[in-house]
Amino acid sequence: MNDRIRTDIAHNARVWNYWLGGKDNYPVDRAVGDQVTGFYPSIGEVARADRAFLGRAVTHLAAEAGMRQFLDIGTGLPTADNTHEVAQRIAPDARIVYVDNDPIVLTHARALLTSAPEGVTEYVDADAHDPERIVAAAAGTLDLSRPVAVLMLGILNFVQDTDEARSIVRTLMAAVPSGSHLVLTHPTLEPELGGEGNKAAMAFWNENATPPITARSREEFASFLDGLDLLEPGIVSCSRWRPSDGESQVVAQFGAVGRKP
Repeated sequence: MNDRIRTDIAHNARVWNYWLGGKDNYPVDRAVGDQVTGFYPSIGEVARADRAFLGRAVTHLAAEAGMRQFLDIGTGLPTADNTHEVAQRIAPDARIVYVDNDPIVLTHARALLTSAPEGVTEYVDADAHDPERIVAAAAGTLDLSRPVAVLMLGILNFVQDTDEARSIVRTLMAAVPSGSHLVLTHPTLEPELGGEGNKAAMAFWNENATPPITARSREEFASFLDGLDLLEPGIVSCSRWRPSDGESQVVAQFGAVGRKP
């Protein structure tokens, strides 16, 4: 087994996989996942809403915005309708680079590397805290002179310092041209989205799992999209971003898509 894989402490990618109904997790992940659910019973709905938002956003970008390049940072463990599957159903020539630094995700990389023959799917082992490395590695697969959709779903909440999180986004978006897009989700404690229950759950998580997580306000979340043109409906619960039937229950997870002018 990869000596970087810790089975004695819960890890976000595996707990998230558990909440999504996957099997790539350990007893410690299930135990912590159940405890968090006890504090915040809707966490499973948040995970599913976040995943559904990914599908809708990628579908829009590939079908309506003509995007053919996707940089998915913090992809997590493979599950149904990964970014490359959604994009390449619409545009078989789409090129996707996945980025994650979780060793168990790395061991599952082959499951992700199943591109349509006309397209490309690659995997980069890198940390979101090192955007320069991500850009350099992605440039081996993506043409950074052409628009890129940068996806960061539930990732900036693992960057504790908000100024650093803003800097990461700025570095990534500075590396891609006009017409590129940024797709974000982020947990919040704001009561309008039912986030009050997140507080105890996050405190428990930070004591019992890794990496530590932080929630942010609407204003802080909006600051990550500074300088971009927000696509309608703007900053909303991710479940309310262009929902299809049955996907509109509010969850305490902001979602937004911005376009670089």
